[in-house]
Amino acid sequence: MLARTLSASAAQTWWQADGAAWSEAYITESDGTMLHADVLRPANLAPGAKVPVILSIGPYFNHSGQEGPAGAASGLSYDPTGTQSSGPSNRFQDFVDGTQLIKQGYAYVMVDLRGFGGSTGCLDWAGPGEQADVKAAVQWAAGQPWSAGEVGMYGKSYDAVTGLIGEAQQPQGLAAIVSQEPVYDLYRYLYTNGVRFVNSLATPALYDGIAATPEQASDSPQDIINSENDFARPGCPIQNYLDQAADSNHDSAYWQQRNLIKEAAGHAIPLFMTQGFLENNTKPDGAWDLFNELSGPKKAWFGMWDHIRGNDVAEGDNAAPHPWFDQIMRFYDHFVKGESLAQAPTNTDPSVATQTSDGTWRAEQQWPPLDSTGYTTQLRPGSYADSFNAADTEDFNNGTSPNDTEGAGVWTISPPLASDAHFAGVPSVTLDVTSQAPNSDLSVDVYDIHPDGTAFLLGRTANLLAQGEQVIHPEMYGNDWSIATGDRLGVLVTSANDGWWQPIPTQTSVALNRGSITLPFLSYLRPASQNLSGYKYPQRLKDWLGGAGSLTLSPSTISGSTDPNFVLPPAQTPAPAGFNSGAFGTGGP
Repeated sequence: MLARTLSASAAQTWWQADGAAWSEAYITESDGTMLHADVLRPANLAPGAKVPVILSIGPYFNHSGQEGPAGAASGLSYDPTGTQSSGPSNRFQDFVDGTQLIKQGYAYVMVDLRGFGGSTGCLDWAGPGEQADVKAAVQWAAGQPWSAGEVGMYGKSYDAVTGLIGEAQQPQGLAAIVSQEPVYDLYRYLYTNGVRFVNSLATPALYDGIAATPEQASDSPQDIINSENDFARPGCPIQNYLDQAADSNHDSAYWQQRNLIKEAAGHAIPLFMTQGFLENNTKPDGAWDLFNELSGPKKAWFGMWDHIRGNDVAEGDNAAPHPWFDQIMRFYDHFVKGESLAQAPTNTDPSVATQTSDGTWRAEQQWPPLDSTGYTTQLRPGSYADSFNAADTEDFNNGTSPNDTEGAGVWTISPPLASDAHFAGVPSVTLDVTSQAPNSDLSVDVYDIHPDGTAFLLGRTANLLAQGEQVIHPEMYGNDWSIATGDRLGVLVTSANDGWWQPIPTQTSVALNRGSITLPFLSYLRPASQNLSGYKYPQRLKDWLGGAGSLTLSPSTISGSTDPNFVLPPAQTPAPAGFNSGAFGTGGP
């Protein structure tokens, strides 16, 4: 291990203002990969003192910025984002500032994954190489002479994925994980059952561009040497691109190695997770499969946002004062620092803080909630054209063609609800379909249809079909949505959904021979007196209700597709004595 300590500049830096001294280190793995790390430790630390460590590892900690000149030159507009710096990345300065992390007696370590920043090697999209990086970085941080031996992980997006890799790999010393808006199965970031997402071609190129960004000219010679050796795998950039963009088979060995739902099953490292129901970057696909299969202490925020941090104020979410930093520090203080529940009462925080579509928050013991009950409806048969014009609700960055037929497809619509209902959980669907051609596209969407015909999207999925008759069970997205008396439920089986996916329609017909869908609803009322305070109303929800998540149905479509046998939930009732929907706390030793 090589290390050097940087001399402070005359002007105080952000990390000095937070009470930190900065140094760099290099971690050499068994395969020869050298990882670069920036280390922030309390500046006033007594000789020989040991501190707990919070670690972030990902592709965004390059001193040249999180996108850098390579990304800008390639025309890639995603900037997650960084300013260039002669010091450590400021990607999570908000976290260090907001928690007073260093002054609270922690060290903070930022590590470049292989191929990024000052690390050598070839990026491999959360595969075996990057999984080895996570394990090596955590064990290195736990084993340093200044480390107390307990490490927490912190991240959002890609560096939240590495947190879940930590859960899967269980490196020695890993004590807790905070993972905001991660991906749970890397395949599902680019595809849904063979249908490409809009980002399936651009994303692999984006990360090749980020990996190609050199370090700052003012960085250490070792950083620059490492940066220039990013492509240790011959042909690394193009091979990394093709690994992802040319393989739509979820069952391939490549994608199965990157299925963190499978890899983390049954593991017990404490996890604090966030997931937006309306998220369209790292989608809510598999979120609850992973969360619910873990056996250890866990907490979560699930709500109506897109791709944001728990403390994000840019969209109006959780503006100060807010509970995010307080909650995660109680979590870290208990599980990483080892403070008692009297000192760090993480057990007083909700097990799951859930936001529904009216903007209110409540505590749940789990999600889907304990009393979430499924009601199964048989779908109406029919057929649809696998066409470019079969558009669905449009997301923010997708326009609508003049030829689009919004809502075209096979509808099954309920009569008006006789009482309010609360949709909460993940629908499941089974379809018997016949496709005239191979690679036809299928989508299933669930809607809350208002009396004026405005239909709000609650859940969706897609599937690439083989030729001929087949029975499929595509996974659907979950949601937590209040449905008013007089509204209807609608299920649409259709083609392109081109606001969300990037299908290649066959211009042939697909027949829905038969099918069923099970929709989840709460059995018991949630009194307003039990709502949580201190949480805010996201901009994403405002936009969704303002049209980003809706389409409009004609009266003839509604009347012609209404099925009087649609199975609706009964009216909710008060919870029985002893029912605890909102348990607080996951205790601990």
